Amino acid sequence: MTLDELRDLCMSLPGATEGIKWEDHICFMVGGKMFCITGEQGGASLKVTPDEFDELTEREGIIPQAYMAHNKWVRIEAFHLLKRKEWEHFVKHSYMLIAAKLSKKMRDSFQN
Repeated sequence: MTLDELRDLCMSLPGATEGIKWEDHICFMVGGKMFCITGEQGGASLKVTPDEFDELTEREGIIPQAYMAHNKWVRIEAFHLLKRKEWEHFVKHSYMLIAAKLSKKMRDSFQN
């Protein structure tokens, strides 16, 4: 996975937008809510389920995301730490976890 491939994956999801926060963090959002945070330095932060959080943080190079771990966000420190299929799964799952918390009206606006 590369930054460009991650960008393409994130932007392929319905209603996804891209923005810059904190000067140099590339954030992918749905309904104005972040589901993936990355940057030129590589790696990314994603929201996961509690079970995935426990499983992933046992792996080398995957840590609880500072300030967001209580909401089950992990920091994958380098792109090579996950296989492409894993990236696809975790990015899509993060998107779905965030989108599920949006209002029905908001979800409907980008699902149709």
